[in-house]
Amino acid sequence: MIKEVIVVEGRDDITAVKRAVDAEIIAVGGFGINAKVIGRIKEAQKRQGVIILTDPDFAGEKIRKIISKRVQGVKHAYISKDEGLKDGDIGVENASPESIISALEAAKFEVKEKRCEFSIQDMMYFGLCGNNKSKENRDRLGKLLRIGYCNTSQFLTRLNNYGITKDEFIKALEIIDKENENGKK
Repeated sequence: MIKEVIVVEGRDDITAVKRAVDAEIIAVGGFGINAKVIGRIKEAQKRQGVIILTDPDFAGEKIRKIISKRVQGVKHAYISKDEGLKDGDIGVENASPESIISALEAAKFEVKEKRCEFSIQDMMYFGLCGNNKSKENRDRLGKLLRIGYCNTSQFLTRLNNYGITKDEFIKALEIIDKENENGKK
């Protein structure tokens, strides 16, 4: 598994990268990069490192510059226009798995062992799935851990891939419990 979190532009890019490598991926959603997405990228950079892999076009370069300006120390992976061209459309989503792997290798990614600190049993035990408060609990915990909101499966993946420790996890849950006791949300 690639240690760094890979930042791409959209969902089709996620699919293409997942065909090539096992990695945590953040899609920025094009030019609409908001503070929440930048916050997730900053947290990923702090915990695991980040590699930016955007389309080899004007928009991709602009997105790359926006992120680089706001998040220090990121690595850059590039595919050529030829590698990303298909039927007149240029993008990471058109690149072959081999081209994506080559681009990431050039960015000097690190490999780590897949981490399984947290399990689906943890999600159930701590009320993060399987009850009517699960969605709210994941949202609140995701904000405290700075990994964002997502469904149970994605949340479990982020806990493991971002290197969240059991200690951090428990401390965040304790904060939520205290807020609940005080009637705050």
